Amino acid sequence: MNAEAQNSVRDDGHIGINPNNAINGSSKDRDRAEEKSLQSINTKTSIVISPPLGRMAIVADGNSPDPDDLGGTAVSLALLRATGLTDRLVHYSHSCDLVRGSRISERAERERHYLMQVACDVTARKWGGYDSLVFFDALWQQGETVNDLAKAINESSAENPLWIIEAGEPDIIGLALEAAASDKHQFVKVITHHPANDNAGDFYTWKQLLDFEVEEVRIPDQNTNLKVDLAQWDWAKNHADPRIQWVWMLGKIAEVDDVVKFQKGKWDCSDAGMVLYWATGATDGGMKSGTVEDVKSILLNYVEANPISTQN
Repeated sequence: MNAEAQNSVRDDGHIGINPNNAINGSSKDRDRAEEKSLQSINTKTSIVISPPLGRMAIVADGNSPDPDDLGGTAVSLALLRATGLTDRLVHYSHSCDLVRGSRISERAERERHYLMQVACDVTARKWGGYDSLVFFDALWQQGETVNDLAKAINESSAENPLWIIEAGEPDIIGLALEAAASDKHQFVKVITHHPANDNAGDFYTWKQLLDFEVEEVRIPDQNTNLKVDLAQWDWAKNHADPRIQWVWMLGKIAEVDDVVKFQKGKWDCSDAGMVLYWATGATDGGMKSGTVEDVKSILLNYVEANPISTQN
């Protein structure tokens, strides 16, 4: 039964988990199935958490002119924690724009590296579940970043594919594919939602990525539903839980950024839509048009079931 069919047979107003796809059989995964984050909880929307087999890697920019990866990173990490899927994330790198363009100054670009590292490290600490994960700066730690992603590619198989979320330029992905064993490329799937990332590489084009014979997974532009007026995130701004407030603050930092003008009045976590798509089934009925309400339901369900006083 595909995820769309599962959605149709679940009671309206519940978030649930598909035990067939979401748990891959490890003891950690089986234990995780018992956590509150994966229980059926009443919500305003019907969302089934049903990730595909395999692992996830995220390659984001954030050091390019658009600061949207600040909010995108916070929401992505919070979503994975709230859905009990943090141990599926085996690579995260940011600042993957390897050549600074004229639209961002050297000083502003350097600031973005620091902001993105804070977005990764502090979100991971506040939400928990990422103790074994290293968050790489793709430009400042290029060798380590490429090696880490290539290692994840080399560990892939038909039963354990690697889903790479392209949340920035394609160059780091291309370099890692170049460094990895060619017979492992067939087990790599690259999720993308916007040609602005695909065509922005300084060393690789999107076509050159596909020439490695990876699987292209293209979903609609997530800006449509996830780049919204700032007021649509007032629920997070005014929430009592500091984990929710922290997520909101990172999106607000992007909104007041002075490098570009097109984020003014907006709260943008568009790249996190690819995480939501993957967590709800990916190519087997995953949500291609997730909304802020979907993000809100998942995050609030988690913090309500896991009050801050019970966190380590």
